Amino acid sequence: MTTSSLSLRELLAALGTPDRLPALKGIRRGLERETLRITPDGGLAQGDHPHSLGSALTHANITTDYSESLLEFITPATDSIESLMEQLGDIHHHVSQHIGEERLWPLSMPCFVGDEESIRLAQYGSSNIGKMKTLYRQGLKHRYGSLMQVIAGIHFNFSMPDSFWCEWQDLAGEPCCSQRFISEKYMGLIRNVYRFGWLVPYLFGASPAICSSFLKGRTSTLPFEKLGKGTLYLPYATSLRLSDLGYTSSAQSRLDISHDNLPAYVASLRRAINTHDPEFARIGVKVNGEYRQLNDNVLQLENELYAPIRPKRTPRSGEKPSDALEQRGIEYIELRTVDVNPFTPLGIEAEQVRFFDVFLVWCLLRPSAQLTEQEIARNRRNQTKVVLEGRRPGLTLEDEQGAAIGLKEYGLQLFDELALVADLLDRCCGRNRYRETLAMHREKLLDPELTYSARLLRRLQEEGLDNGCFGDALASQYREQLLAGELQYWDEAYFAGEARDSLLKQRERERGDSLSFDDFLADYFGTRQTTT
Repeated sequence: MTTSSLSLRELLAALGTPDRLPALKGIRRGLERETLRITPDGGLAQGDHPHSLGSALTHANITTDYSESLLEFITPATDSIESLMEQLGDIHHHVSQHIGEERLWPLSMPCFVGDEESIRLAQYGSSNIGKMKTLYRQGLKHRYGSLMQVIAGIHFNFSMPDSFWCEWQDLAGEPCCSQRFISEKYMGLIRNVYRFGWLVPYLFGASPAICSSFLKGRTSTLPFEKLGKGTLYLPYATSLRLSDLGYTSSAQSRLDISHDNLPAYVASLRRAINTHDPEFARIGVKVNGEYRQLNDNVLQLENELYAPIRPKRTPRSGEKPSDALEQRGIEYIELRTVDVNPFTPLGIEAEQVRFFDVFLVWCLLRPSAQLTEQEIARNRRNQTKVVLEGRRPGLTLEDEQGAAIGLKEYGLQLFDELALVADLLDRCCGRNRYRETLAMHREKLLDPELTYSARLLRRLQEEGLDNGCFGDALASQYREQLLAGELQYWDEAYFAGEARDSLLKQRERERGDSLSFDDFLADYFGTRQTTT
């Protein structure tokens, strides 16, 4: 019997034997946390990325995302949750010491935003790669507007250890560490996240409200209610960040990105990157000698695909992400649907990480057929319902057969399966932390008032707070906590050295460029004409 024909229970039993169980140790995780720099009065910081933090282009742990004020903190991959949280805490502590009176915005949806032109595009220096990164963001501004560029989230990177793959492949009669096998199983994980990923915004969505300035006078079809002077909210919403108001693109809804297997995924991604888009063509690429976007295709680059989860492979210098995937297969996956948790200075807690361990291992081991068009549409409907009204009493979703089922009933069914994985991980690690974590989050299905979105909205309503005032108060509180803390994993010498080395690396790249920017782009996209 092959592993593809095993049920979830049978596969868990096979992996849970005493000789195979230790192979589960060593799950590797990394975090990417985005957060805005804001001024003491709650406005968007307008200054440059602080020089004392090093180069946003080359620093290993501290960079910027789509705008100059949107910081991104990156931890290295580690197999210890304790080390992971210590690393993230150290980055927060170090940054807080080097941004003066500025604070770190504790919510996913932005603080008050005035003129959109006040949202400065991230700058990466004068090297060709640095200019390309800024131009890519210029293209995003023209395509989708600047407001999308100040939305923050958490990206959770996840991979299984080689020892696990060897045991699973042995069960399947495959040679150890077959990259084809690993990529195939990670693609199955991704398909299951599309099926059941609505659990993440239900449990951890924390953006049920927005500042009215985010709409910039635009009308919305959503039935917003108003709170205070400038807060709009949906009573049962979980994550407006994941709605059409947030970091999504209606233009990309037409994309047919395949998740059947890795070659099909790469081929469909490249097709989008190389497909001319008439709407984006109207923007122009280079107008009066000035670039407006990298190109006028459906996607300028692979990273423009706003997917809830991505297969990833660390690219080599100058290598495109799709080429890295094609050449060496999937190394890890990136879960992108996690809102910033406002109830902790770090934006995420260890208990969330443990839940993601259980959820993603479950998605990996659970049988995962290819997605049909009908199922893709059904999954989108479920996701939309949960982000806009996930806490509505009696809300129904659609199960795998398309039948109507109550969200609570459906979620409890899934938690019964998740409990089997939690038990396996606890037996491997010798503790009950995974079962305890699952039990804690299961209560949120029984009582939606325990979810982050409900807790946040309740604070706003009970205290009569605007979303901005709530965020400002938390930002000040967390600043004091972070400044009062101490480094736990790294030391000041590490951060000083990384800042110094990153600035040196940036200067070396700038000095090392031998091509004009036009030729650099032509080489990157394979459009440069050579003469003989």
